[in-house]
Amino acid sequence: MGVLKKILTFLIVGVSVPAMADDCVAYKLTPKITIDNPSWVKEVVQPLEPMDLWHGNVVATMVDNYDIVADVTSIEDGFCIGLKSVHATIGYSDFSVRIDIRHTPNTCSYDAILAHEDQHIRQYLSVIDDFKEDLHKSVFVAADSVMPIFVPDMELFDAAIDELNKELQAHPDLILVKQKIKAEEEIRNKRVDLMDTGAGLKKCFE
Repeated sequence: MGVLKKILTFLIVGVSVPAMADDCVAYKLTPKITIDNPSWVKEVVQPLEPMDLWHGNVVATMVDNYDIVADVTSIEDGFCIGLKSVHATIGYSDFSVRIDIRHTPNTCSYDAILAHEDQHIRQYLSVIDDFKEDLHKSVFVAADSVMPIFVPDMELFDAAIDELNKELQAHPDLILVKQKIKAEEEIRNKRVDLMDTGAGLKKCFE
């Protein structure tokens, strides 16, 4: 589940008829969407125990955070809270590279393994790069599907905004694009391993 930050903008209007939930449909906005990639860092560690099967591996942390600007319109019996804009931050924030303790830092084998894991990191970053348009489209479709919510008093604003965020992130298009990203990660990482014959590492022990 992504992180939500809430910003409210107020529009006061007069409505002469009794307010019901359906009255809020008239105040639906076409949301503005912006998407950024997070800054990322790489950490290289060596577990104290020898690693099984692999000389090294990399764990990528993906984030999908959503800053929501909500429009609040005052009507006769309460308020209509709608989605005005979404600023999403989607991508990788951390890469943890683990290298087997049997390889000493700054040696030939250590550097060969680190170079291989760096290839994996480049593949992760390339996936997000290649999915930029799909992500933007999916976030827009998801946000545009979220209808304004009626609340009878201001104390319910936070709960309503949480509900808007929940509806946004539960949209099938947004779920699907993230599933596609995960699948593409796996494909590209397997390709890196298949193309690496291990010749560089073998040379270190000749």
